[in-house]
Amino acid sequence: MIEMFDERITATGRLPLFGFFVAFLITFVLTRVNVRLIRADARWWFRNVTAGDLHIHHVVFGVVLMLAGGIGSLAVPDAYTGLSVAAAVVFGMGSALVLDEFALILHLSDVYWTEKGRASVDAVFVAIAVTGLLLLGIRPLGYEGLAPDPGTGILTRVYVVSLVVNLVFAVVTLLKGKIWTGLIGLFMPALLIVGAIRVARPGSPWSRWRYDPDSRRYQRAVRRERQFRRPLIRGKIWVQEFIAGRHDLIPPELLQRRAEVADRARRRRVERAERRAAARTERHAAARAERRAERRAERRAARRAAARAEGGSQHGIAIPPRVSGRAASRMRARAAAGRARRPRGEFPPGFRPGGRLPPAGRKPPGETAERARERAPKTDDPS
Repeated sequence: MIEMFDERITATGRLPLFGFFVAFLITFVLTRVNVRLIRADARWWFRNVTAGDLHIHHVVFGVVLMLAGGIGSLAVPDAYTGLSVAAAVVFGMGSALVLDEFALILHLSDVYWTEKGRASVDAVFVAIAVTGLLLLGIRPLGYEGLAPDPGTGILTRVYVVSLVVNLVFAVVTLLKGKIWTGLIGLFMPALLIVGAIRVARPGSPWSRWRYDPDSRRYQRAVRRERQFRRPLIRGKIWVQEFIAGRHDLIPPELLQRRAEVADRARRRRVERAERRAAARTERHAAARAERRAERRAERRAARRAAARAEGGSQHGIAIPPRVSGRAASRMRARAAAGRARRPRGEFPPGFRPGGRLPPAGRKPPGETAERARERAPKTDDPS
């Protein structure tokens, strides 16, 4: 076993990759054990890391470890194999912590224990499979033992052509919804050919673009999905739940958090409706007050116009259009008092009814001495 390890790992320079792989596996298993015990609310185990009311997810620690391991692997010289392995181990630990919450990063929401949280386990399985194939010495996008030569020989052309063909088949396979076939096919090109030729999955982009819902291809894809893929998916989910725990059982704290979020949203909706109702009531009250003021102003103007017309027709007083209210009443009162002091028929000549009397000792306008003697009363006394 030791000789095989030295021959396949140490001699080939894959010791840092082996350290990354082992650290990744151990960290993922310990992380899942930790979160499952926290979910089960074990009294003798740790609790979530919090800073006040803030829950610090382990993806934060994973990002820090990945940064430290990546920078360390770049800074360590090639001759220091031990330091390179240590940096790879740190990087593997951080990668496991980050991929364990891949669904949280993807959805930007805490979906760790929901159906969407299974994407994290899928990402971890993909990373384990790819790293394991690399550790076995299987190279992606090429055949084993085939490499480009320094010149311009036939091997270089064959390698370039095979690389382009494999990339095209990989893209087609992924577009057909066959994720695992496409990823593993990067290391085993024969799987890419099979995945690119066979029909696409019903919900894949290739199916939406090229398959008519009534076509035979689409019906065959649905039939294969129901007969073959559904049992494989159930088996994969069983393995995932055995390792990482069930994702369809929502923990009490997540239910409480969802209830609080729903309650806050309901309160915001109620407050928004109350504000809208209050603003609507204020607008209606202001409109009613404005209409009442307009009606009062119209009635007041009508009464003033009627009073001016009535006063001018009865007393012969021309009330200026701008004179109203108390001023008009005073003018009418003075005119009535003048008529009471001077009975009708005794006004001086030239005085127009409703006008002003001439001052004492002043002749009315147009009066002459001859007209005054003619109107003077005649007596029989010659003196």
